[in-house]
Amino acid sequence: MIASMTGFSRHAVTLDAGVFDWELKSVNHRYLELRVHLPDHLRSLEGAVRNRLKARLARGKVDVALRDRGQAEASPAAFDHDRVRVLADACAEIAGMLPQSAPVSPLEVLRWPGILQGHEDVSEALAEPLLAGFDAALDALVAMRAAEGAALADGMRTRLDALLEHCRAIQARRQPMLDEQRRRILARIHELDLNLDSRRLEQEVALLAQRMDIAEELDRIEGHVAAVRDTLDGNGPAGRRLDFLMQEFNREANTIASKSHDLEITRATVEMKVLIEQLREQVQNLE
Repeated sequence: MIASMTGFSRHAVTLDAGVFDWELKSVNHRYLELRVHLPDHLRSLEGAVRNRLKARLARGKVDVALRDRGQAEASPAAFDHDRVRVLADACAEIAGMLPQSAPVSPLEVLRWPGILQGHEDVSEALAEPLLAGFDAALDALVAMRAAEGAALADGMRTRLDALLEHCRAIQARRQPMLDEQRRRILARIHELDLNLDSRRLEQEVALLAQRMDIAEELDRIEGHVAAVRDTLDGNGPAGRRLDFLMQEFNREANTIASKSHDLEITRATVEMKVLIEQLREQVQNLE
């Protein structure tokens, strides 16, 4: 199904160690950009989290955060005495070289990588239930993106119907416009009292009418409308394809506007371009 790139979900996991909150947010982006924020003692989950996201999402800027409201992060943990001594010696040497430096806090020492022990065991014990909670949050995010994508697709279908109405209105004015242009050209030649070969004149007028004809542009717009509808009814990411089709819509509408010398066609073309811009804005939200 068509999916939006915008979504939000939150899921709480309650364990003996406490409560953990998963929060997922996604917004529009040209590619898939992942930002994962985990507590230090649960950073080993990042690889699994990223793999799950890549398997379910194709585009969007996605922020993932896990908040530990339990006691796992604050649970007693031993520290590596040898590492602490090495770090203390290094800090003392640096302090001798920089006498104006601030003293090192014991809490800063504890945050140094490799000082605390026992967190790996904690993360391994929590990995399975926390990843199950992440899957639930990801399911909710995907469902929200799908629901918003369906709403966007319905809005696009409504605008496609309006686009076709303007296209058919222009089609109805196409031949009268060509006939009027032919009449004006012949009247102008008559005013100038030019002595031209009638056969050659008809050929030139026919060529000029062909250059001014907008039949091909109208046919292509109808073809693009069908392609957009097929894409909206299909499966998988479609944002890039739809974005390309919006560019094609614009190209055809601009060509019709440049060829038109009819007020009604010009007005209808302006309305078409408004609809195309609205469609393009909706496409920017699709995965």
